Amino acid sequence: MQAPLWRDRTFGTYWVAQSLSAAGDSFAYLAVPLLVLQATGSVAQMGLLTAVAGAASVAAGIFGGVLVDRYDRRTLMIAADLTRLVLYGLVPLAWLAGPQVWLLFVVLPICEAAGMVFQVAAVTAVRNLVDRDRLTEANGRLQATFAAAAVLGPLLAGVVSARFGPSSAIAVNAASFALSAAGLWMIRLRPAPADGAATVARERPLAEFLAGARFLWRQPVLRALTILLSVFIFLTYGFVDVLIYHVTHDLGGSEGTVGAVLGLAALGTVAGALLVAPLRRRRGFGATWIGAHAICGFAVAGVGIATSVPAVTALTAVYLCCLSVGGICSMSLRQEITPDHLLGRVTSAFWSTHYALGPAGAVVLTWAAARFGVAAVTLAAGAGCLLVAVGGLFSPVRRAGSEPRRPPAAVVLGGAGQPPADHPSTA
Repeated sequence: MQAPLWRDRTFGTYWVAQSLSAAGDSFAYLAVPLLVLQATGSVAQMGLLTAVAGAASVAAGIFGGVLVDRYDRRTLMIAADLTRLVLYGLVPLAWLAGPQVWLLFVVLPICEAAGMVFQVAAVTAVRNLVDRDRLTEANGRLQATFAAAAVLGPLLAGVVSARFGPSSAIAVNAASFALSAAGLWMIRLRPAPADGAATVARERPLAEFLAGARFLWRQPVLRALTILLSVFIFLTYGFVDVLIYHVTHDLGGSEGTVGAVLGLAALGTVAGALLVAPLRRRRGFGATWIGAHAICGFAVAGVGIATSVPAVTALTAVYLCCLSVGGICSMSLRQEITPDHLLGRVTSAFWSTHYALGPAGAVVLTWAAARFGVAAVTLAAGAGCLLVAVGGLFSPVRRAGSEPRRPPAAVVLGGAGQPPADHPSTA
């Protein structure tokens, strides 16, 4: 019988460090939109900043996987943490002289680009921390702890923002990256397992990125997930900006109220992370993923027509719960069926492709909320999310089983993998 994951010292150190970092991230998650709203009073400006930062993240994703597959994953994560420590630390210093919204349009895109590299490395690093048969469990535990930290984070961020200003909350976020880097410095990742690759020769970064994209496209389930999630993310990328605007503008809430809403709603993410492994074992990948995104649609539609803060909080918690279930399912699937030497590139191709429409979606969603009202926008977005779930019923996602078998590793020549033509049978 395997020892519990919490007794694995390396995994435990990684777990604690990333949980502290996630708690800090939740400060920026709330503080950056509040900082823009406080300085400009415009939800459209919030959406524009989200779009610019998202575009930088997508661009970084194109080459992030190449970096992760070429270089030491732990070193890249530490470098990304230190970059964000310095840049986020500039914001509260600059704000001492008054609002400097232009600085956010410089700092946030660079930090999002560094964050994308970090996230790609973090996903692939899990493969170097635990055995393959414990990936879903490890991902669930990581996400549950991140979410637990995120419960307290927005609550404290709301208090700090109301008392000292949102720029102070960003300072807390900056400090969290120092803790994350220190934790990563204390661990060592396992060597990559042999996956049958005879030779992995380096080529141009774009050619190596395309190797991951080809693997992704030739796997029917991953291909369908990429297409469906591209639409889903277009519809929901600006959801938090719209939510904050709804609570403050339509419902008359304060910065502290927004923090309480996001903090309590994050309990949904905790629930989703704890439920995903048993749900996937019992219902299978397809039913779990499709059901989660269908419920997301109903929750998004309900948020805009909710007329009380408790109702908005409950619906947002349901949305985050199902978002967590769907996200962990798809992430675990990629880790299970992708050879280690391609995992970074496949992850970056997956994220870059389905996040590509996110920035445009944020601009459209926030502009429409200002023009037509939050209720109309969330009803339309929720209906679109339901259509994504329906699309899953008519795709290979529906037939995916609970535990897909790893495909035979392909021989790689010149950095380009040759994946099997079909997704492996999943009884």
